[in-house]
Amino acid sequence: MRYLLTPMGVRTVWPLLLVVLCSACSTRTDAPAKAPQIPTILAPTTVVKTPVMVDRELPQDCESIVPVEVVDQKLGRQLGGATRGIIGIKEPSLGRTGKIDCYYGLGDRQPLTASPLVIGLSTYTDEATAKGRVTESVDAERREGGSVAEVDVGKVKASVVGTSAERLLIGSLGKTTFVVRMKAGTLPDDQVGAVMAGLAQQSMTPVEDA
Repeated sequence: MRYLLTPMGVRTVWPLLLVVLCSACSTRTDAPAKAPQIPTILAPTTVVKTPVMVDRELPQDCESIVPVEVVDQKLGRQLGGATRGIIGIKEPSLGRTGKIDCYYGLGDRQPLTASPLVIGLSTYTDEATAKGRVTESVDAERREGGSVAEVDVGKVKASVVGTSAERLLIGSLGKTTFVVRMKAGTLPDDQVGAVMAGLAQQSMTPVEDA
């Protein structure tokens, strides 16, 4: 057996030294590996289409003007009842070439006048005639004491008329006029203008494009 003589004269056994060194080696630990980063996958953003108003062909049914579910969505509640559409006659003396009125929320056997919401479209021979009819209607309401304010409906301006019995929005786009009538008290007054503007915008938007 070989011995190592230290400066102090102490003999040390080599195998013991090797054991100590190997023991130190066995206690060394490596730093733990970092966990791989998992990429965050974001849910796709919902695309909300804004109704695009056009001088559309006059629809022949109310679901093609403003569907009931859209009416309920705009009002923030279910209106209930039934919807009844009335096709108007042409009036050459007024330049009117077509008309349809939609009465929403009608109960059984209720008359049309009981409807809390009416949405109507009329077409005229040209754009000037349509604008003239809007001006005449607003002026008539003003003479009867109605208050008149302006509101945006899409990219066009319309008038909101307030009376003791109802709120009326009326405007035109191209050769078509749009009208929304709502009985007073159907919605709070601070919501009426925006809701009627939304309904008017939808009435001038083909359903497949909404």
